[in-house]
Amino acid sequence: MPSFADVQTSNATYAPSYVPVAVFTGGTSGIGKAMAEAFARYTKGRAHIIIIGRNRAAGEAIIASFPKPTDTKDGWKHEFVSCDAALMSNIRSTCADLIDRLPRINYLVLAAGYASATSTEKTSEGLDRQLALRYYSRYVFISSLLPLLIKAHESGQDARVMSVLGGGRGSSYPVDLSDLGLEKARSKTFGFGAAKTAFQSPGYNDMMVVYFASKNPSIAFTHIFPGIVKTPAWQTGLDFGWFFKPLTWILLAILGPFYVTAEFCAEHMLYALLDREKGVFFRNDTGDIVGSHVFDQSHLHIYDSDSDSPTYEKKGLIDGTPVAGYGGSDMGVRLLNLHTEEVIKT
Repeated sequence: MPSFADVQTSNATYAPSYVPVAVFTGGTSGIGKAMAEAFARYTKGRAHIIIIGRNRAAGEAIIASFPKPTDTKDGWKHEFVSCDAALMSNIRSTCADLIDRLPRINYLVLAAGYASATSTEKTSEGLDRQLALRYYSRYVFISSLLPLLIKAHESGQDARVMSVLGGGRGSSYPVDLSDLGLEKARSKTFGFGAAKTAFQSPGYNDMMVVYFASKNPSIAFTHIFPGIVKTPAWQTGLDFGWFFKPLTWILLAILGPFYVTAEFCAEHMLYALLDREKGVFFRNDTGDIVGSHVFDQSHLHIYDSDSDSPTYEKKGLIDGTPVAGYGGSDMGVRLLNLHTEEVIKT
């Protein structure tokens, strides 16, 4: 585990020869905001930074605080893009605009999220709001923006995707493949569906990054656990309603000593993002690799079709290889991908 000083020193060495393009979803608060700010600081503003979120005033205030290079012809740019990521139609529209006007994307950071211990609210598109923000939206962002990440790689530049949620912990909460989308869970008693969504969505992200990495082995896909971070989302996630408000206060008091600030967390997240490895990675709150797998570019992966492999259904394996911190299975990757493509289709 690197010390915090070592992490900062490593981040400070980042000095690409080109102007990097970095997209941060959920960039107006919490971890996403802190990562965008850290990236701007280490690049001294010499980057094309795109913050995607709902709060324009907050986004523009963050951008105004970024350092501004003196060379106005260097290609750097800082911008806010308005998008409610709970709706897949909004994401598609936003991504279509980015595809039209960006030459490439070097870093795609997915940090927009929502947590609730009680709510099973649905969006206007009929998706569970929590699962929409913690999983489906991330899938749509990646699948839509892949052409720009591929262009970055083809230009000899970094091409990396990071999903910030619960990497390296999937083996603790394996996905229920008999209830993908968690409709059955939400039909049960108070709070059960919301809690199951919160616990299983990291497993959805695990299998999501495995799927995309298997199809794009030259791009790094990371699912990372940020730790217990003092953000508005944490307090929302521990809100059990007015009747159980004392329980919320107790939990917040117990967890208080373990919280880190978003700024502290962002240094470790950025440290992991700037790692030059390729493949699929599961990382912890200090940016250390818990488990990883590099795909053979010439191999036809079993996610393309049903398999008679004896390890097809076994959890904790990627393409038949055991990977620490991973709770999915090759069958799970295929089934989840089929489910997701059906859910998000237009």
